[in-house]
Amino acid sequence: MEDKKISFAYRIIRGLVRLLYGKVAVVGAENLPDGPCIVVGNHCQMNGPIAGELHFPGPHYIWCAGEMMHLSDVPAYAYKDFWSQKPKAVRWLYRIASYLIAPLAVCIFNNAHCIGVYRDTRIISTFRETVEKLDAGYRVIIFPEHDPPYNNILSTFQDRFVTVARQYYRHSGQTVSFVPLYIAPAMHTMYLGRPVAFDPSVPNREECRRVCDELTQRITDLATGLPLHRVVPYRNIPKTQYPYNLPLEVYSHDEADG
Repeated sequence: MEDKKISFAYRIIRGLVRLLYGKVAVVGAENLPDGPCIVVGNHCQMNGPIAGELHFPGPHYIWCAGEMMHLSDVPAYAYKDFWSQKPKAVRWLYRIASYLIAPLAVCIFNNAHCIGVYRDTRIISTFRETVEKLDAGYRVIIFPEHDPPYNNILSTFQDRFVTVARQYYRHSGQTVSFVPLYIAPAMHTMYLGRPVAFDPSVPNREECRRVCDELTQRITDLATGLPLHRVVPYRNIPKTQYPYNLPLEVYSHDEADG
């Protein structure tokens, strides 16, 4: 595998983020195949990409918004995706911030192990590069959430990412598994679950839906099987509104029984 060449500025940024963010433990690494795979997890705002880049085991690449790799595209995308739900009285501050972070974002996303994802015809290049990375033995991490919420753990998955497995099969004749990932920043841990096998014999639309359904269920099961904690949601909402992984009444009842 080729080592990605990164800039000195990014090395400094990465070192500072690693120092400030802290260690993230990995539980369930035995669920990762020896070869390439597609890891699908909860975005939990910036925690997903940070934990994935710094602490995910083995050689890997992460899908990221392609707009964050281009200086002219960052402000509009960052404001809409990160801060458009902030109180109206302070949104002007975040509009300014979206321009200020643009050079930093371009530096980070072009030097980190990222594959740019687009919503237009450039998605072809996303799939092509992903197949190339899988073919080279990398693990590819994808955070496919978008609005609306699916449950108290996840938002709804965009399911087009499953098509990558079909393209990889056509390219290599090999199937690739999807490994569920739950990141719990409150516990400084990421949890990996049992893989979901891709079936190339099933029609694409049907298989995309099946894989997403199984992944969302397995990620939810990983989260609800843990002690009570706050879930960092996909949406950028106040921390006081972060949901718990378990209904409080259920947790209180179990504590009383214990």
